[in-house]
Amino acid sequence: MKSKNERYEFRKSRVRTKLFKNGINRPRLCVYKSLKYLYAQVIDDNTGNVLVSATTLSKELDGQYKTSGKSIEAAKALGALIAKKSTAAKITEVCFDRGGSLYHGRLKALADSAREAGLKF
Repeated sequence: MKSKNERYEFRKSRVRTKLFKNGINRPRLCVYKSLKYLYAQVIDDNTGNVLVSATTLSKELDGQYKTSGKSIEAAKALGALIAKKSTAAKITEVCFDRGGSLYHGRLKALADSAREAGLKF
């Protein structure tokens, strides 16, 4: 039986391979989930530049939530913030890169709030 970390690494490589095989013509909304915080970046893979970034540690969200970045409410606020920043940078369409994490809980809340705020996946 494979360990949890081996399954995570396999899922992460499978997701990235599938994204790049389909030919990404849009910037990629890459989300990293640590035990305490969430990090979101909009990356242009053609040039390799980070266009927009936000985290639950950022000044806009600092101190608003009791559990900092662990809650679903903080994930919703982060999704709205990254959508607001990306629309200000004239980015309306992205492809969602969840890494190896499952589309559940905080990641789903972030994606749903980013869609509601105007980003198209």
